[in-house]
Amino acid sequence: MRKNMYIDSRNMEVLDFGRMSYGRCLELQHAYFDSMVYARKHNKDVRERLILVEHNPVVTLGRHAQDSNLLLSEESLRGRGIDCFRVGRGGDVTYHGPGQLVAYPLLNLDSHGLGVKDYVKLLEETVIRTIGIYGIIGERVEGATGVWIGKGGSRERKISAIGVRCSRFCTMHGVALNVNVDLSGFTVINPCGFTDKGVTSMSAELGQSLDFREVKKLFSDIFLRLVFSFKKGFYLFE
Repeated sequence: MRKNMYIDSRNMEVLDFGRMSYGRCLELQHAYFDSMVYARKHNKDVRERLILVEHNPVVTLGRHAQDSNLLLSEESLRGRGIDCFRVGRGGDVTYHGPGQLVAYPLLNLDSHGLGVKDYVKLLEETVIRTIGIYGIIGERVEGATGVWIGKGGSRERKISAIGVRCSRFCTMHGVALNVNVDLSGFTVINPCGFTDKGVTSMSAELGQSLDFREVKKLFSDIFLRLVFSFKKGFYLFE
C-alpha cells in the first residue's frame, strides 16, 4: 500500500502513497483522523501525518457544493472512468487526476498554535513558495480560497485548490496542486463553483512537464518547515 514512508525528524509521519484511488485513500484518512480525534478526546499523544498522493480521475463535492456545478451526471462521469464522491470537506466541487499532487495533512492544530484560517493560509503559502521556485508567481484572491495565477487580470486562473475538515482541532482533506495534470478533466465541472475563472497547471505555465518527484519533495519540505516554524512562533506568511 505505501510506496514510501518515513518519520520526519520532528516526529511527523510522511506517507507517500504514489497513485491510489480516491476511495481507498479516503478510508485511510478517516481511520487516521478518527484515531487523532480519539487521542485528543482522551488526552493521549496524537500521531500527525502528511499523506502525499496522486489520484485516479475523480470528482469530489464538498459540504457546500452546488449540484449545478457538476456538468455531467454521476452516471455519465463513471461512464468516462471518473469516480464521484461527496465528502465532508469545505469548498465546492473539484477534480483530481494523475499528474496532480494532492496532500492531506492530518494535524493537531492546537499543538502548533494554528487556527483554521492560519492553517489554510499556511497551505496556500506552501503552494506559493513551491511554484515560486520554478518562477511561477502565485497569489491569494480575496474570497476565493486557493492559489491563483494572473490575479486581477482577464486570465485569472487557479493552480491549486484547498478544502479542509477540522474537528477537535484535528484536520483532514487538504490541498491539490496542478503539476502535470491533464486540464481537460476540469471541463466536467465548474471548478470550485467558478464559471468566470480558468484552471492552469505548472506544466501549462512553463510549457513543459516537470519532475513530479522533485515537486513533491519540495512541497513536503516547505510544508513541514512552515508548520514547525509556526509552532516556534515565527510567522512566516502574511
